[in-house]
Amino acid sequence: MTPREIRPDATSLRGLAHPLRVRILNVLREQGPATATLLAERLGQSTGATSYHLRQLAQYGFVVDDPQRSAGRERWWRAAHRNTVLDSDLGEQASADTEAYLRAVAAAYAERVDRWLGEWAALPREWAATGTLSNWRLRLTRAEAAELHERLFALLDDYRRDDPEVPAPPGTESVVLQAQILPFLRRPGTAEGER
Repeated sequence: MTPREIRPDATSLRGLAHPLRVRILNVLREQGPATATLLAERLGQSTGATSYHLRQLAQYGFVVDDPQRSAGRERWWRAAHRNTVLDSDLGEQASADTEAYLRAVAAAYAERVDRWLGEWAALPREWAATGTLSNWRLRLTRAEAAELHERLFALLDDYRRDDPEVPAPPGTESVVLQAQILPFLRRPGTAEGER
């Protein structure tokens, strides 16, 4: 079974801070092992591009060769970890790579929402009712925001992870929860309510 998470350091984050690499890793995590050719088809890219970026992801430890599926010249890849967790202090160590990675993740989230919206009308009513695109504006202290983050992650630990390598129980479907906790701080010298 694939290990649960990786916490990249400044060096390994450099290997992930590219939009196509984030998309490749997401597909491998969501759909399971694939070849560069399969990934190219799924992502609308050339095989050369997916092959190059797979090698870069492998160099930094994000994907590994899947020897059980590989045969002859056909090379299969799988995600080395189920999740990537970015430690908050990494932004100070590698700000450009951290921003590039976060922008690639945000683009992948937007792409996933767009895909869901394209399928939403065809969902059975009982499943459509479980989805939401909601937001809340909260007024929190730094400590309250940290608590919200911690409680949200603790809640998610109570639920079964979607793992393509593990048979799904009957009646289950893939459900994606995307969360963003986005502090917007007032600039010094601005009045209450101004940004």
